[in-house]
Amino acid sequence: MTSTQKDQHGARSQRSQEADKRQRKGEKSYSCDECGKDFTRSDSLKTHQLIHSGVKPYSCELCGKSFTLARILKKHQLVHSGVKPYSCDLCGKSFTEARGLKRHQVMHNGVKPYSCDLCGKDFARARGLKIHQVIHSGVKAYSCDLCGKDFARAESLKSHKLIHSGVKAYNCHLCGKSFTHAQSFKTHQHVHSGVKPYSCKLCGKSFTHYQSLKSHRIVHSGVKAHSCELCGKAFAEKKDLQRHLVTHSGIKAYSCNFCGKSFSDKQYRNSHLRIHTGNDVSCCDQCGKLFTTDAQLQLHMFSHTEERPYKCDLCEKTFKSPHHMRNHRRIHT
Repeated sequence: MTSTQKDQHGARSQRSQEADKRQRKGEKSYSCDECGKDFTRSDSLKTHQLIHSGVKPYSCELCGKSFTLARILKKHQLVHSGVKPYSCDLCGKSFTEARGLKRHQVMHNGVKPYSCDLCGKDFARARGLKIHQVIHSGVKAYSCDLCGKDFARAESLKSHKLIHSGVKAYNCHLCGKSFTHAQSFKTHQHVHSGVKPYSCKLCGKSFTHYQSLKSHRIVHSGVKAHSCELCGKAFAEKKDLQRHLVTHSGIKAYSCNFCGKSFSDKQYRNSHLRIHTGNDVSCCDQCGKLFTTDAQLQLHMFSHTEERPYKCDLCEKTFKSPHHMRNHRRIHT
């Protein structure tokens, strides 16, 4: 080895030692020119830069989703396997990855340190706030070339396009129902688990999905923006008005196989069937009374308490349940 080669080797060795020293200290000396993200190692920076290249050579054979790295594809394929080894101790929800569980657990601690300056909405994660802020911009730069629907984010457009593909790669092994999106599949699984992690602070009613809780909260606001043109009855939600309109048509398309009784709504028919089958009948643990739906049982449970937490803001009269308070408010209208 020549003296020049020795010098070059020595210089490389010294740089390597300095880099190792910086890594041990946790220093992030390597920065991405595109987004400014910092890394402790040069190879981590190199791997990260592939994201900005836009090249995604690794595709999932089941759903067509593409990835920059082979290891990310491998991790994604766990979604289709159905294996979810990481479970939440608080609500029972399961995840394919440990980081998914960790992200989810933030929901339960109630801490939401990231707030939107425009509407005040709080978020548990900075990413959630960033995604939300696009809504206020009003810009929807991504359009579907098949149906013309516009989206604020490229990711939302990509997810939407799966609907047009007809591919439903996520199958429920309990009921056989198929889904286009992994999130829809995850949401559906709550139906079988019986877990209802989202509760209303005003009446205690629990829900499987957060969106259901959000819709339910309108009931407590007292706002009924959807009115029936035929009888004037008002509803908090549009879907309830649509269900009500069927009663005016006189059509009762859903019949009981046991007694022949007909119903205008499928849900009413299904609740009625429980009388004959005895399945999924809810029982009051205080007096033993039976109910065909959880909603009826929850309403009944108010009769066993002496507390009257619901107060009319017009006359100060108090009630045991929100249902009775809403009925009372009609006196003032």
